Amino acid sequence: MKIKEKIKAPLFRLNSTNKYEYSLKNSLGKYVVIYFYPKDDTPGCSIETNDFNKLLSRFKKLNCDLYGISKDTLKSHDKFREKYKIKFDLLSDESLKTIKKYNVWGKKKFMGREFMGILRTTFLIDPKGKILKIWKNVKVKGHAKEVLDTLNSLTK
Repeated sequence: MKIKEKIKAPLFRLNSTNKYEYSLKNSLGKYVVIYFYPKDDTPGCSIETNDFNKLLSRFKKLNCDLYGISKDTLKSHDKFREKYKIKFDLLSDESLKTIKKYNVWGKKKFMGREFMGILRTTFLIDPKGKILKIWKNVKVKGHAKEVLDTLNSLTK
């Protein structure tokens, strides 16, 4: 299925750092920001996650849940959250099922070599479960603020 704006977000269930399984259905009735990132505790992913963390209370005020998803293990996520005092849950998709469902698994280039990996992408989903906005090939600097500004303009 092609993932695009204005369609229902594909439902999924993933293990969460809160020790429960998270299902997208849990967030119906709220806005949800889901950002897919390549790897815990790497420079870009740390900046992006910390920026979302700093703005978390502002997302919450707008009735918005926030989740980061990567293929890292829950153990890796727990270490990452502890190191940076991250106050929202990270979801683990070791099987890549959700990552592939959202079309964020693809060819990447780094220092001249090509490999398959997570394409840094953010989804903003409305309270009915519809995708409002997709950010692809995210540049981490200022990204969390841009997502918050978009949500702000939609909730006014």
